[in-house]
Amino acid sequence: MLLAIDVGNTETVVGLYALTPDERANLPSDEVAFGIGTENEPSDGLTHHWRLSTVPTRTPDEYAVLLTQILDLEGIDIAAAVDGIAVSSSVPSVTAELRQMASRWLRDVPCVVLGPGVKSGMPVLYDSPKDVGADRVANAVGAYELFGGPCVVVDLGTATTFDAISAAGEYLGGAITPGVAISLEALFQHAAALRRVELVPPRDVIGRSTAESIQSGVLYGFAAQVDGLCRRFVAELGPATVIATGGLSELVAPYCEAVDHIEPWLTLHGLRVVYERNVPRAAGGSAAGGHGEPAGADAPSRGARAGRGSR
Repeated sequence: MLLAIDVGNTETVVGLYALTPDERANLPSDEVAFGIGTENEPSDGLTHHWRLSTVPTRTPDEYAVLLTQILDLEGIDIAAAVDGIAVSSSVPSVTAELRQMASRWLRDVPCVVLGPGVKSGMPVLYDSPKDVGADRVANAVGAYELFGGPCVVVDLGTATTFDAISAAGEYLGGAITPGVAISLEALFQHAAALRRVELVPPRDVIGRSTAESIQSGVLYGFAAQVDGLCRRFVAELGPATVIATGGLSELVAPYCEAVDHIEPWLTLHGLRVVYERNVPRAAGGSAAGGHGEPAGADAPSRGARAGRGSR
């Protein structure tokens, strides 16, 4: 099975993929907690997923313990089950720790770290391709594999990123704005009279209390930002599919008019695709890259699957 790890600035998402029919058949039964967090239809072999806090001070041994324990909660032995690792990371110090963890505790397992030298299958047309974060490349690869192009990926995380992919499967560029959480943190730090509120939909757009006013501003304000930027992207790209992902996608995207699909595990899906392009299952080879972002090579296969993850 493939262990896919997406390290963000705030949270780390871990997914476990059964890549072959035999691996799916050998999964534990429902009686041993199979499927925690898989209420919706699994995405292309994604059987389990977990969301953890990103802690840059964790050591390689601590990562080994943590991953072993969360798989053990599902009745899965990491040493016996995991035969591949794929990593994208926005935090260089964590990238280094995960490399050391893999080399010490899972030394015989192929490990692909999305970065220079790793075949993404997607040409990156940024002025400086190395400036594109690995998570953005993984999102672009996953979106093009699922929906074809042109498409726009909106990742609602610590930052809100917008990425454009051409009809030919090229990463064109994008936009970056402050995310929901850091925008709220700045608001609370600089406005002494405002207190933190739970991020839930208010009764109406026009808030009848300070808490509801903040909730309205966050949900409808960020939804309007997404819609506005997507309209400008589409004006340059032409008609395009818009996919929302990230930790806050399921909160904000339902209020967006421009979003066609919500795929919360899009980055993991892109990692799975990149892994398979670098480690052929039949060959059982291994690959490893740096902690930056891949230089594009071949055009990826297109698998626009209408209706998956749609609102």
